[in-house]
Amino acid sequence: MLKRDATSARKTPNGPDGSPVSQDNKRAEQSAAASSQQLAEPGAAPTLTEDVAHHEAPPRSEPATPERPLPNGAAQSAGEIELKLLVDADRMAHFNAAPIIAGNARNKGARKHLKSVYYDTPERTLRRGGLSLRVRQTGARFVQTVKTDAADDPLRRGEWEASVPSMAPDLGLAMPFIPAKLRDGLEAQSLEAVFTTDIHRHARIIDLPSGTVEVAFDQGLLKAGDRSMPVSEIELELKSGSPSTIYEIALRLAEHGAVKPSIRSKSARGFDLAAGTPPSAKRPQKFRLDSAVALDEAFAAILRSCFHHLVQSLPAAEDGRNPEGVHQLRVSLRRLRSALDLMRSVGSLSNLDALRSEVKWLAQNMSAARDWDVFQLQTLPTIAKACPMVAGFDALEQVAARRQSDGYRTAHQALGDRRCANFVISLGGWIEARGWRNDIAAEDLGRLAEPAVNFAERILSEQYAKVLKRGRRFKSRDAEQLHRLRLATKRLRYLSEFLLPLFEDRKSTRRFSRRLAALQEELGAFNDMAVTATLLNGVGAETPDSATAAAAIAGWQARAAVGVAPSLRGTWQDFTAARVPWLRQGRQA
Repeated sequence: MLKRDATSARKTPNGPDGSPVSQDNKRAEQSAAASSQQLAEPGAAPTLTEDVAHHEAPPRSEPATPERPLPNGAAQSAGEIELKLLVDADRMAHFNAAPIIAGNARNKGARKHLKSVYYDTPERTLRRGGLSLRVRQTGARFVQTVKTDAADDPLRRGEWEASVPSMAPDLGLAMPFIPAKLRDGLEAQSLEAVFTTDIHRHARIIDLPSGTVEVAFDQGLLKAGDRSMPVSEIELELKSGSPSTIYEIALRLAEHGAVKPSIRSKSARGFDLAAGTPPSAKRPQKFRLDSAVALDEAFAAILRSCFHHLVQSLPAAEDGRNPEGVHQLRVSLRRLRSALDLMRSVGSLSNLDALRSEVKWLAQNMSAARDWDVFQLQTLPTIAKACPMVAGFDALEQVAARRQSDGYRTAHQALGDRRCANFVISLGGWIEARGWRNDIAAEDLGRLAEPAVNFAERILSEQYAKVLKRGRRFKSRDAEQLHRLRLATKRLRYLSEFLLPLFEDRKSTRRFSRRLAALQEELGAFNDMAVTATLLNGVGAETPDSATAAAAIAGWQARAAVGVAPSLRGTWQDFTAARVPWLRQGRQA
């Protein structure tokens, strides 16, 4: 527990110009004022003196409880629920005049000039801890904000605000909202300005029957050292009502021009800009469910997890510099398809087929880019290194690079297609509105109120039995039969990821999950070989040298397949011997 108050001495942060900033003397305020002037670009419109609105949206999950009382001047916001739409700058006025805005806005709105500085330690302690700290100037007022990234929900972020006297941050005001494990590191290091934002905002309040949303039309610049990035986005923030209202407005705006839905904050973009790195692509968060949850709530949590992974993966996939972006996007689409298929088990839902069709379309457009990434980054260099006497690997790499480029071109076209944006927005709205309730037959509706654990036991048992059936007489399975087993195993793994958290036998669950993952990985290795053979079909014929290298890869993998077989049989035996964690004691098969 920290005992120092907000005015205690601490290491001096650096201002945007690199000079020391103290919060305890007049010289600091002069330095901060000079720094804030540097944020505005030449010729920028004068600032308007307006208050920064506190966010009042009710959170679905409570933010971390402060470990000590709020310091004087600190105001805790309940959390923000928001979605961004990235748009072309020259289309901003057109979106502002869209009927959904013009016909439902309370008034003409407020225009603000927002200048912000984002701070962190040189080691990026806050960033690595999922936090951001900024000071924003609006007119003559300065507001410090601490934000947290939501771990399990794409829309919701914790947010706390406090008035400060200048652009210099007050770490004492921020400390109650920072995890204890990070505080010592922050106390021991100085803060520095990482990047700045200079945004012109036109904010309007939109009232719909389902809720009230602040729609902010933002245009401006992110700047970190000599790097800069334009900002042109529409930010939709829920003030009251259902989160589905955000998607309702977003879908209507998408009718008037190209939009790209995004949850990537200005903070994330600014830190990547400062570091010169592409957007990150993360694996899905570890999924959790309470064992007493009803099936309807379980569906909502599963779908939100899939949606979160999907929208988190989009920026990296669109950027294209990090191969993990397309990979994680494909994984998110497979998880989503499994979740939608899971819901079929309750009854007939007419919208599922339409959503599943869009998932399949987007996944197919990512396939070539991912397949050639694996070939270029794993298969080809591994075999080329092992076969130094074989000619033609350089020529084959050049041919593969062109195919890889074609694959990314296809992926980018799909991601930039309005069909993709409409799918993502529609999916988010369907989840928030729990659209399956209106879609399911009346006779099946009562099943949604039943305990999810009963449903999970039945579904997992059925899929497990299917895996065992496809793996019978395992030693004699041919390539096609192993492929069918792999698909069944993959489905069981996704179902296990979604549903095993409902069961309390943690040790048994972890053991079963490890063995299931190992089986899927080895079966996947066989599938990768089949994919490689498809990729090489016709590629090697482009030049004699590339043909030689392609033949070497084919031979290498044929030999590898023979060597993998004994290991795969052992992995299968380990999997079938594992205790099934979802069956209650006494009912173990």
